[in-house]
Amino acid sequence: MTIKDIAERCGVSVSTVSRVLNDHPDVSDTVREKVMKVVQEVHYVPNNSARDLVKPQSNTIGLVVRGVGNPFFTEVIRSIENAVGQAGYTMIFHQIASGADELSAGASLVQSKKLRGLILLGGCFDYSEELIAVLQVPFVCCSYTNSFGGLQENMYSSVTINDQKEAYKATELLIKQGHKKIALLLDSKQDHSVSELRYRGYQQALADYGIPLDEELVEETGRFDMASAYEAMRRLAKRRKDFTAVFAIADSMAVAAIKALSDEGWRVPGDCSVIAIDGITMSAYTVPTLTTLVQPAEALGKYSVQILLDMVEKKGDNCHIELETSLREGGSVCQLD
Repeated sequence: MTIKDIAERCGVSVSTVSRVLNDHPDVSDTVREKVMKVVQEVHYVPNNSARDLVKPQSNTIGLVVRGVGNPFFTEVIRSIENAVGQAGYTMIFHQIASGADELSAGASLVQSKKLRGLILLGGCFDYSEELIAVLQVPFVCCSYTNSFGGLQENMYSSVTINDQKEAYKATELLIKQGHKKIALLLDSKQDHSVSELRYRGYQQALADYGIPLDEELVEETGRFDMASAYEAMRRLAKRRKDFTAVFAIADSMAVAAIKALSDEGWRVPGDCSVIAIDGITMSAYTVPTLTTLVQPAEALGKYSVQILLDMVEKKGDNCHIELETSLREGGSVCQLD
């Protein structure tokens, strides 16, 4: 797809498309909207300049991070940067918002910087063959995999935990401590992403232990941030007084939940136990210390770089690594009498 093709589809001149792509002000909002809609539909990646077309291939790896506010990514980024540097490569770092398109961002970075490969840290779980076609270099999905998409395993690489299995383990730990009324704090039950997978793990654990699922104890935040988790936890605490434990799908949510419960007059873990998944540094300093399943951040980064460079250097093919969490026993979970 060329600029000329886009111009024909939009019924405008090539120069108009060029002005839109270069963000010139002398284009009406209506025309700009029409052109950008087609650009997004066809996943067009513009050439930044003629100089870029002849620039030799670099020795650079790109890292696109989707979700600028996710504190878990900090240690993973550090691990990736260290591994890339130790291998003699340089790294280009690019952050995008949670709802942004990491594939388009990655494709643009590949073309403008002549990257050898790409690591996507955080992203959609439902890629198709058509969507990944914009990436013309080897890439690795770090911290997620294509759980809801139609890709064959040999079309991409991933390094991640099994979100459903780890959520099962977190819920099971609470059940084995005697809890039956277990609330769940998550972004959305149907996001085709980490929330949905961890919701499935929670459901399966309850079912396997003969505990009926109470949907009123499943509280959706609508956003993956601490403020939304805090408000959601307060809503649930005002609405229901009978639950004895909360599984928050992320440490940051659990930190907010502990604060919300405290503000509502609940004692953690005396009145309500709290568990999560992630293992971010901040959660080790809550009062009480959060009990959590720690993701192996360093290994996530290291293996992602290793797989990518093996492909870049023609030493290996696409592959998938599933890592395990480890339990950090804090003070936020107690056994019921």
